[in-house]
Amino acid sequence: MRGFVRKRGSTYTWYFDVPDPVTGRRRQYSKGGFRTKKECQQALNEALSTLRTGTFVEPSQRTVAGFLVGEWLPAMRPPRVRPSTWLSYRKNVERHIVPALGQLPLQRLTPAQLTAFYRGLLQDGHRRGRGGLAPKTVRNIHGALHAALRDAVRWGYVARNVAAAADLPKGMAPEMQVWSPEQLRVFLDHVRDDRLYAAWLLLATTGMRRGEVAGLRWVDVDLDAGRVSPRRPRVVVNHEVLVSEPKTAKGRRSIALDPATVAALRDHRRWQLEERLAVGPRWEDSGLVFTWPDGRPLHPERFSRWFEQHARAAGLPRSGCMTSGTAMPPPPWRRGSRPRSSVSGSGTPTSPSPWTPIVTCCPAWTSRRLARWPS
Repeated sequence: MRGFVRKRGSTYTWYFDVPDPVTGRRRQYSKGGFRTKKECQQALNEALSTLRTGTFVEPSQRTVAGFLVGEWLPAMRPPRVRPSTWLSYRKNVERHIVPALGQLPLQRLTPAQLTAFYRGLLQDGHRRGRGGLAPKTVRNIHGALHAALRDAVRWGYVARNVAAAADLPKGMAPEMQVWSPEQLRVFLDHVRDDRLYAAWLLLATTGMRRGEVAGLRWVDVDLDAGRVSPRRPRVVVNHEVLVSEPKTAKGRRSIALDPATVAALRDHRRWQLEERLAVGPRWEDSGLVFTWPDGRPLHPERFSRWFEQHARAAGLPRSGCMTSGTAMPPPPWRRGSRPRSSVSGSGTPTSPSPWTPIVTCCPAWTSRRLARWPS
């Protein structure tokens, strides 16, 4: 099969005819806009080669914006992907990708254009003109583009995923700030009397995500076997808390607990039962491990806020453990050791510190609740 090249105005266009497999009629394909005849002939040869190998993509004037906004985002709506994932895709497409690349023909997008796009985002990509975007944000934008172009290849719109060939600028690799074992020891000593001490231990010893800890139910915990199986993460999507499925296949897992964490969870369970008795009929039976003293679920962002408050109070740098995963080193105690109880032998609180997060957010209500702490 052969095609031909023709000059049209100041540019060149290639043409070739292919029999339609359904009707048998010949169908002509063409693509123009090439500045030189040599460039056009080379593109024709490549098109004929893809036709012979069965990877030919029909020329189209579809733009990046038309594909992303008009076709890809609607196709990705939940339940195809998680609500939080779709919201992230839409935000990155509408705020960053379409304004910069939306007018370009999808089939003419190149790795060099994406490389320059990422570099520009790092330098001055903030919408309010306050400098560049964080490397993690740029990586998320790249992830959305990569996923979209992968689907464009699968749908027959483009021949290859140019995002896979783009060069990510230096500094794009996520830099997770991880505490040293000594820093973790300082943090755990600081929160040892905190009401959510068991939650901080879970984050430190299991690698569970914030949403998994916020959504952990007692039915997911087997203290006798020393295992937890987080099944219903509570995530924030567009300022709304949703009960979700585990983020990945690996998220559907059973996690072994060390003896110190098991002991902390047993203490936490006992305190929660005491709170339930003190609150009485007003108790809200959410079934969650970590709740307000009246049983109401804790907002996932509360964990992040309180974690940052504790880290600052302990004189520690910020850590990424309240984002995607837990950026904490192994716990600083030896296997088989147990943490010091935060309640004295008499059963009374050793100090108001177990209620620090609640005091911060609701002091009046908390002071009344502390007055009813069982003796």
